[in-house]
Amino acid sequence: MNHLVVFAHPNPKSFCKGIVDSIEKASKEKGDNIAVRNLYEIGFDPILKPTDFEALQSGKLSEDIKTEQEHIKWADVITFVYPVWWVSVPAILKGYVDRVFSYGFAYESVDGAPRGLLNGKKALLFCTTGSPNEYYAQNGMHNSMKQTTDDGIFNFSGIEVISHTFFGAVPSVPDETRKEYLREVEKIIKEKI
Repeated sequence: MNHLVVFAHPNPKSFCKGIVDSIEKASKEKGDNIAVRNLYEIGFDPILKPTDFEALQSGKLSEDIKTEQEHIKWADVITFVYPVWWVSVPAILKGYVDRVFSYGFAYESVDGAPRGLLNGKKALLFCTTGSPNEYYAQNGMHNSMKQTTDDGIFNFSGIEVISHTFFGAVPSVPDETRKEYLREVEKIIKEKI
């Protein structure tokens, strides 16, 4: 199985990086092929430009978009790993979706209705928050965030979301809790994909 991880955290020593390391370890133990796209490390430009629209219409995509779309095509499973900032994905990840999940690649319009083009692929999401999970669960934000990413990005594109996990209060929980979080990551990778 080909597993693509799209990682969006600027700190290479972050807990999110620990999640990526756990995903890599579990995937390799299963014998999966894995590729990690660290958006900050590769300097991905998240800004959708007028030239991107022109390129889409002419069929001449910029090299950075072509590269990322090739990774998406290669993948059987796509995993997003990111911190929740202001109840959403970081700007670099939003820009990745804006530019890479483009019309004609991730979706099209058929009789005026959208149709996903990335059918047969699966997705996982691992998100960290500064606030406890209970806070976001009680006020409905977990559901709102899932609707935005799971339905608005992945399902819209034809990709089946098989897991969306939030790890709460990451900066303030004890080390043992963070270790439990990482064990949960490995369990999800080994049992759900």
